[in-house]
Amino acid sequence: MKNFYNQEEFEVRCEWGEHGVSALAPISDVVIVVDVLSFSTSVAIAVHNGAQVYPFRWRDERAAEYATSIQAELAVPGRTSDGYSLAPTSLLHIPPGTRLVLPSLNGARLSLAARPLPVLAGCLRNARAVAHTAEKLGSRIAVIAAGEGWLDDYSLRPAFEDLVGAGAIISYLGGRPSPESLAAVAAFRAVSSSLAESLAQCSSGKELVGRGFAEDVHLAAQLNASDTAPILLEDAFVRFVGNTAINSTPR
Repeated sequence: MKNFYNQEEFEVRCEWGEHGVSALAPISDVVIVVDVLSFSTSVAIAVHNGAQVYPFRWRDERAAEYATSIQAELAVPGRTSDGYSLAPTSLLHIPPGTRLVLPSLNGARLSLAARPLPVLAGCLRNARAVAHTAEKLGSRIAVIAAGEGWLDDYSLRPAFEDLVGAGAIISYLGGRPSPESLAAVAAFRAVSSSLAESLAQCSSGKELVGRGFAEDVHLAAQLNASDTAPILLEDAFVRFVGNTAINSTPR
């Protein structure tokens, strides 16, 4: 039976969440996971500084056991400025060579679900770099907007910031885009001149500002502030340079 949901007629595809990964990954060459507030932004900043980031989907004792098993540091679960965490500001000065396990119920889960395909962590900060890297890895590109989980049952809540982030990345891609991809680009272009204000005023942004993390939202809104494309290689996101995934300090 024909699959009507995999956007196979198009080179550039866009979908939401774990079901989106299941629908698009089997017929794609590369997957870009977009979790702007804040997994992808945190990964982009840490990897730009030369760290290796190990995504992990659980935020309990399993994360600590995993970090110990691979001799890595464990980020503080959730978002805090007290140590490394999902707060992008906490990773601005992470030393090169750091091995960091970053637990995340969303972005990490989707990144791991997309394997064994090449997986890139995309956000507004590295939209152009990730798009250009994806095109080096293949012509059939799946862009997955992570979305958020509703607090009562963790069902998918499509998130404005991830739609805009996906659209920013897609705007730099060649290839024929699906209608879903065009809609994401339209959303990005509608707010491209006011990204910081728009992210701060959307639901996810308001929550973070209200919790004291306005600077995280500001960092996430900086379009193309980084030339780093983090790629998931042997369980860790590392820096992709040229045609090679490496772990090094930024040039």
